[in-house]
Amino acid sequence: MAQMTAVERTRLPAGPTPGALFDLVRSGRAVTRSALGTATGLSRTAVSARLDLLLAAGLLTLGEQVTTTGGRPSESLRVAAEAGTVLALAIGRSRHQVGLYDLDGTEIASDAALHRAGSSAPDLMPDVVGLAVALQAAHPGPPLLAVGMSLPGAVDTEALTSVGSPVIPGWDGVPLRPFLEPLGEVPVWLGNDAEALAHAELLGRPDLRDALVIKASTGIGLAVLADGRLVRGHDGAAGELGHCRVPAGADKVCRCGATGCLETVAGGWALIGERTDGLDHVRELVALARDGETEARAAIRRAGQHLGEVLAVAVNLLNPEAVVLGGDLSMAFDPLAGGVKETLYPRTSELATRRLRLLPSVHGERAGLVGCAALALDHALAPAAIDARLVATLG
Repeated sequence: MAQMTAVERTRLPAGPTPGALFDLVRSGRAVTRSALGTATGLSRTAVSARLDLLLAAGLLTLGEQVTTTGGRPSESLRVAAEAGTVLALAIGRSRHQVGLYDLDGTEIASDAALHRAGSSAPDLMPDVVGLAVALQAAHPGPPLLAVGMSLPGAVDTEALTSVGSPVIPGWDGVPLRPFLEPLGEVPVWLGNDAEALAHAELLGRPDLRDALVIKASTGIGLAVLADGRLVRGHDGAAGELGHCRVPAGADKVCRCGATGCLETVAGGWALIGERTDGLDHVRELVALARDGETEARAAIRRAGQHLGEVLAVAVNLLNPEAVVLGGDLSMAFDPLAGGVKETLYPRTSELATRRLRLLPSVHGERAGLVGCAALALDHALAPAAIDARLVATLG
């Protein structure tokens, strides 16, 4: 959504805007009038003026009575979850998922389908959008405010295109916006699959501030959270962990065309390639590991060891509070995390790891879809977007 002009801003109260108060309520940092006053420095009258706008627009609603520090009960505030919806579109190498969510991030409905690995954007996008349109038709209700979408590998968030991803090479530079027209005139926010996973973690763990979020699946990606914000890098290419060079991959050719990438010894495609029993996807390997097959568990543990070697550098540099393991391989968390620990801790400083937590993705197998919803919500409900919506309502 476009930023407001100076003229538009004058239609809202001066100082902390209604959007800023909305954000405090949404994050749970302040959910009563008195708490909002303390957080913003606004008077009770000024807080009420802003809340009146948000309540009248149907963006906030009154919740339960809570007891304040002074002992007096006060009405709490919460986001009006029913005021709108967002669509989530998570596209992977061989599966696409769609979901409809309310403004609290609660799933209303979802669907998924398998597709042929290597499908082009013109071949696959009509199927993805068709699934989304059918989902909306089956669950009519509040207006659609935004669409969140993820693809494997680097993306151009402005042009809405994939950028040179070896996972979906036929998508490189193909504009996706025209395929999304059946969804209506709504903002579309695009991220890569690791970024979507990070958004899911922030939704499920709102106190998470500094973390490395790993997407370990067919490929390997990384998202960096610093003070609760996603670090995308200068060209949006931050997190290409899978294509860091490792000694164990010295003689192995990667999907990207280079030799020695981490993915050649730890990516799901490489682990499947080592098998002789015709497995088609890393999810099958994970299922065998969870059923106790020794060979599958050992392969995933080795992948974790290689992953830990590369992560050690990032942990020493960034000193995160947590490393979150997500993606298909993380569904066999014990062998994967065990392997990571074996190589990560000996290669990092005691100060960098003394309070480090190694965590499974909070949303498990649905993390990618939830992350796309969170991506849409984080933009559609950002303070500037809320203020712009109020300005439009004020006329």
